[in-house]
Amino acid sequence: MANGQKRIVIAGAGSIGCYVGGCLALAGRQVILLARPRIEAAVQQGGLRISDLEGRDRLVKNDVLGITVDPAAALPGADVILVTVKSRATHEMAALINTHARPDAVVVSLQNGVDNADKLRAGLGQRTVLAGMVPFNVVQSPDGELPLRVHRASEGKVMIEDGGRAGLLDVAGLLSVGGLAVETHGDMKAVLWGKLLMNLNNALVALSGLPLANELADRRWRLILAGQIHEALRAMKASGIAPARIAGPRPALLPTVLRLPDWLFKRLARRMLAIDPEARSSMWDDLQRGRPTEIDELQGAVLSLAERTGTPAPVLKSVTALVRAAEAARLGSPGLAPEQVAPPGGSRSG
Repeated sequence: MANGQKRIVIAGAGSIGCYVGGCLALAGRQVILLARPRIEAAVQQGGLRISDLEGRDRLVKNDVLGITVDPAAALPGADVILVTVKSRATHEMAALINTHARPDAVVVSLQNGVDNADKLRAGLGQRTVLAGMVPFNVVQSPDGELPLRVHRASEGKVMIEDGGRAGLLDVAGLLSVGGLAVETHGDMKAVLWGKLLMNLNNALVALSGLPLANELADRRWRLILAGQIHEALRAMKASGIAPARIAGPRPALLPTVLRLPDWLFKRLARRMLAIDPEARSSMWDDLQRGRPTEIDELQGAVLSLAERTGTPAPVLKSVTALVRAAEAARLGSPGLAPEQVAPPGGSRSG
């Protein structure tokens, strides 16, 4: 069966899901977005605008892209299901896939966090589930703007688990299209933990309210990120976890590079700063929309390691408590200063 005849369902089409689905539809793939009512209404009215850091700006017309809020309409014909829901909805999505999808559909987790593929496997029995990692940031246009625009604001290749078993689809080949580079990797556990190190910055963007490029350009915020990563690396080492290099320096060097003076950091970390001025984090977007964040799947995952191994994590604890307080307040980003986030001396730990 040719790639254009395989049906791809984006299960949970928010910013990442709409970007991935839009790129695939523009390349002639059969795509159905399983989305919230707000996204469905916007796409049906105005189509889907896909733009990226490299300057591409394309419109996916609503007659070439399926979209529905009904899992019973989206899932039954799927050859590949790309799960892009937030981590807290993984178990619920597994149950929907079990109920509605064919047993031979390949399921790929394109989610933040380190254990969503395992959660899907636990809920899907003998079905084929592949872990995946999305390295880039996607920004969504404000509510009411038509066409709905999703903009890839940073770079990187999507990585998925090598599923080289007999009879399995070439999933990477199916998914790798213009604006969406996809490749396989032999050690997705290392990749996911490496991505988690970078995702520890999501909370700082959410707490500060700053665009990602502005936040990273400020050494005061980088010191807090360096403190989090130092604590995470210590907990990972004690647990026997070796994170992969995702972007920029090797994981062990990240705290040192982040602590450099601004002028030297900007010179040495050009790749880390190759970010569109629009870019923020999904955690910031969650706070703005009054939704629960993924703090438990990001900082929380490292805190669990730290607790089990007896390694201290004061910066991670402080950041986590502040995000949970902002969630409870439901007032959007609290717009904190760096001095309000890290415990005294904590941002310089290690």
